[in-house]
Amino acid sequence: MAQTAEAVRAEPSPQPPPAGRGSPGRKRRRIVPAPYLLIAPALAILIAVLVWPVVQMVWNSLHDYTIRNLLPNAPAPEWNDFAHYRRLLSDREFWTILRNTVAVCVLMVGITMVLGTLVGILLHKLPRWFSVTVSVGMMLAWATPAISASLVFRWLFLPERGLVNVALDRMPDWLVGGGWLNYNWFLEPLPLFSVLIAVIVWQSFPFIAVSVLAGLKSIPHELYEAARVDGAGGWRSFWNVTFPMLRPLFALLLVLQIIWDLRVFTQLYILANSFQNKSVYLLSYYIYQQGFSASPANYGMGSAIAVVMTVMILAVTAYYLRIMIRQGETR
Repeated sequence: MAQTAEAVRAEPSPQPPPAGRGSPGRKRRRIVPAPYLLIAPALAILIAVLVWPVVQMVWNSLHDYTIRNLLPNAPAPEWNDFAHYRRLLSDREFWTILRNTVAVCVLMVGITMVLGTLVGILLHKLPRWFSVTVSVGMMLAWATPAISASLVFRWLFLPERGLVNVALDRMPDWLVGGGWLNYNWFLEPLPLFSVLIAVIVWQSFPFIAVSVLAGLKSIPHELYEAARVDGAGGWRSFWNVTFPMLRPLFALLLVLQIIWDLRVFTQLYILANSFQNKSVYLLSYYIYQQGFSASPANYGMGSAIAVVMTVMILAVTAYYLRIMIRQGETR
C-alpha cells in the first residue's frame, strides 16, 4: 500500500493540452451563412429605401444640379466645391429661417409633450369606459390627414367669415380689443406660427397622451401607495414615481416629436398659401422652395438645406441614444 501511494505521488500530474487548433478554449466559431442570407433581402430594401436617397442627397448638394441637367443629352452636373454650403453659412436669410425653425419646433414639442402628458394622466384616473371613449375620439384627431386638418384651421381663422375672427370681434373691446373681424392671421410670422402650432399640437398630443396612458398602466400601484404613505402629493408622486418609471418612454416620445415637428411642411404650405411670404419660411418649407419652386429650380441648394436638417435630426437621435446607453436602458 505504501509503495502504491508513493508510486501515485511520483506520477506527474496530467498537464493541460497545449492551446492549439484542437484546444476547446480556442475553438473557432463557425460562421453560419443562413441568418445573413435570411436578412439580406430586408437589408437590401433598407439600403435602397433609406441609405441610397441620403447618399444621392449629399451628392446633389455638392454639385450644380439644376433642372437643365434633367434634359436629354444634358451634361453631367459639375462639382461646386462646397459652394452651396458656403452660401448657406453666409446667408442671413438662412440663419433667420433656422432660428424660426428651432423656436417653432421647441414650442410645438414643449406644448405637445406637456399637454399630452397631462391628458394621459387624466385618462388614467377616469373610469375605464370613459377613458377608452375619449382615447378613441382623440385618436381620430391624430389620424386626420394633415391637409384636412390644415384646411379646417385655415377656415376657422379666415378674415371676415372665420369662426375665430367672428367670436373675437363679438367679445368686449376691453377684453380683447376691437377690429378682429378683418384681421389676417396668415401674413405675419407671429400669428401664422401661432395657428401652425395650434394645428400641430391638436394633431400630435393624442399620440403622446395614449402612449403615456399605456405606460401608466404598467406602473405597479403599490409604488403610488408607498408614496402616499410617505406623504407625497400628486406633484411629488409624478416626479418620484411616474417620471423615473417612464423616463425611457418620455425620451423616445421627445425624440420622435422633434423629428416630426422639424419636418412640418403640409400644414405650413396650406396656411401660408404657397411661397409668397419669405418671412414665414421654415427649413422644410425652404427646402421645397429652393429645390422645386424657385426659378430656376436648384436641386443642389435644396439638397444642401436638406443635409443640414438631416444632420440636426441625427444629432438629436445620437444624443438620445447616448443617454439611453449611459442609463443602461437599451437592453
